Amino acid sequence: MASASKARRASVDRKTNETAIAVSVDLDGAGKSDIATGIGFFDHMLEQLSRHSLIDMTVKADGDRHIDDHHTVEDTGIAIGQALAKALGDRAGVTRYASIDLAMDETLTRAAIDISGRPYLVWKAAFPSPKIGAFDTELFREFFHALAQNAGVTLHIANHYGDNSHHIAETCFKAVARVLRTACEIDPRQAGAIPSTKGTLNG
Repeated sequence: MASASKARRASVDRKTNETAIAVSVDLDGAGKSDIATGIGFFDHMLEQLSRHSLIDMTVKADGDRHIDDHHTVEDTGIAIGQALAKALGDRAGVTRYASIDLAMDETLTRAAIDISGRPYLVWKAAFPSPKIGAFDTELFREFFHALAQNAGVTLHIANHYGDNSHHIAETCFKAVARVLRTACEIDPRQAGAIPSTKGTLNG
């Protein structure tokens, strides 16, 4: 059974013909990060994900960026998701559910999560511009889909409104960070129990 004293850390090394990704996470960290994917804006978003979830996170990625950023972004989502699932273990004692409406200037985005063992993404976010700098905004959905599938979580992300693509992206990552923080936290009232009448949160 999980407890507040049990270390909830994990590392994943994922290598394919397209990418080499190394990820480590500590669910009970302080939001410290060491991120290097070679994609500046993506690094900035992953730093936000770590900082506001209080999950310590190291991400090193080397991908076929001479083609485009797609494989690197998607495979990073896969590796982070796998590391989160590994660190969560049997998910005993976790709070499990969380949701937030997160504001940034003119933008408001909602995220909700269920650490359910059942992977699912609902993505309702549109961007005014196809790129933020050199980064393709369509890749945000690919990242969150890969993360949800491999972490085994149900994740809903909905941008209510916003005019600035940077703000929309940042609220998505910060909102997901905050629901991860709450849902992954150990609930002292659970006493190490699985928060499900089924007795399992692994599918």
